Amino acid sequence: MSETKTYTGSCHCGKVSFEVTSDLKQVLSCNCSMCSRTGALLTFVPESQFKPINDGPQTTYLFNRHVIQHLFCNSCGIRSFARGSLPNGDKMVAINVRCLDGVDPKALTITEVDGRSR
Repeated sequence: MSETKTYTGSCHCGKVSFEVTSDLKQVLSCNCSMCSRTGALLTFVPESQFKPINDGPQTTYLFNRHVIQHLFCNSCGIRSFARGSLPNGDKMVAINVRCLDGVDPKALTITEVDGRSR
């Protein structure tokens, strides 16, 4: 999947939904304490490529260096995306690829990342 296209995504109950434009070229499987427990597969996009559709009630969770806002749906508990900034200050959104409609994770090239050691 290297074609840039717009995907829809959501939490399990649909109270949080969004559109994201991505080529899904870089999808990461991180072994940090958060990602390993949730099974998230992440791709990162500039904030300009992310559009909330339903911004339902969410809880923000910060851990480690407190630089990424992990957002969880207050109804179903799914973390479909997180917000943060790159080292240069540009805003980015980390998308949980498992929450995108019509995307088969088995068809993606997934890079393992050692987030546990950071």
